[in-house]
Amino acid sequence: MSRSMRMESRVAVAALLAVVVSACSREVPEVGRLDGLHVPPAENLQIYSLSRGETFGELLNSSISANEQAGLLMAFSEHASPRRMRQGTEITLRYLREDDSLRGVDVALTPDQTVRLSRDQLGWSSDLIRTPIYVDTIFVSGEIETVLWNSVVQNASLETLTFADRNSLIDHLDRVFQWQVDFSRQIRVGDTYRFAFEREVRPDGSMRAGHLLAAELVNQGTPFHAIYFDPNGDGQGSYFDLEGQSVRRAFLLKPLAFRRISSRFTNSRFHPVLQRWRAHRGVDYAADAGTEIMATADGVVIERGRDSSYGNTIRIRHGNGWVTRYAHLQSFKSGVVVGSRVRQSDIIGYVGMTGLATGNHLHYEMLQSGQFKDPLSVDLPAGDPVPSENRMQWLEKRTVRMALLESIPGAGPVRTLVAEAQTPPPENPIASGGQP
Repeated sequence: MSRSMRMESRVAVAALLAVVVSACSREVPEVGRLDGLHVPPAENLQIYSLSRGETFGELLNSSISANEQAGLLMAFSEHASPRRMRQGTEITLRYLREDDSLRGVDVALTPDQTVRLSRDQLGWSSDLIRTPIYVDTIFVSGEIETVLWNSVVQNASLETLTFADRNSLIDHLDRVFQWQVDFSRQIRVGDTYRFAFEREVRPDGSMRAGHLLAAELVNQGTPFHAIYFDPNGDGQGSYFDLEGQSVRRAFLLKPLAFRRISSRFTNSRFHPVLQRWRAHRGVDYAADAGTEIMATADGVVIERGRDSSYGNTIRIRHGNGWVTRYAHLQSFKSGVVVGSRVRQSDIIGYVGMTGLATGNHLHYEMLQSGQFKDPLSVDLPAGDPVPSENRMQWLEKRTVRMALLESIPGAGPVRTLVAEAQTPPPENPIASGGQP
């Protein structure tokens, strides 16, 4: 390349660099801020609630023709019966804003399921939509100043929960600790509690489901603990104390949640209907009509129907010669028939006053090998402890969940620790009989 050509090339490069530098030195122009743009919704919504005696069809009469109503109800019937809709069911009519024509209908069957009915050129179609949820964990502690119910329901850390959900937490505590402490008789002022509770939460903040991860209840100076352990991850876990012993027994102490005893087991009681003295071979629990009744142990239904003075009755046969009887029911749980297998805590029926009864209550009996036993004093067999093959997994899970309890502000360390909890696991779990 000649000397003149090299000079021209350098000049060109220098000019290009000058342009680039000049461009970079310029300030970036400001476009300013745009005003917010308001876009009206594509739909107008009208929300209704079914009145007593009102039908779904009657509610739709002013919105669509009879012919279209038939198609809509047929589409709805793919998921639910329009004849069995309850009073108070929320129904949302969705209208197109542009011409005010009915575009769709949403029917809230339950807090977790909504039938969405959509209209197009071919008619009506339907989809079953499940309410989305998120999972969180709440941490609660408190001291009982009057009664446990007040302490939990009025706990400041639960103020964002609905009243029903706070009440549900008490039910969970009662079910877990029922074999150690009778919440209706043994709770004292000054007792303390703390727990970590994992729950599924709907968009409106209400709880779909949940379970205790770990809990401590100190009753009259004695600490009781419950740690949830689910080795298979199938949702069928159970609760154990800090030593790995089951906190549950083969039978629930009572078939109703947190209810008042109205009559005890006795050899001589004055019958309010028959007006004479006779033996009362069970326990009566006062409860509102329709209250859910639980099977107190795993078993098989051997009787379901009307049984003279007992009214609507269910009898369940359990292992080792045990039989339980539930009497005066208002109605039976759907699907519970003779031959049905039930698990502990399954709902089997609802409180009523059928048979010889003067008020709504449940009469509950326990028999072993044909002999009546007092449900309030019988020595119930314990549940199974943590399986030996899951022991190492249990120790790890226990350490984590005890830490959850200790993380609750103001609660302090777990009241009782076993020596094993402070011993690190062996380096080779297989050599000690554990699982890899």
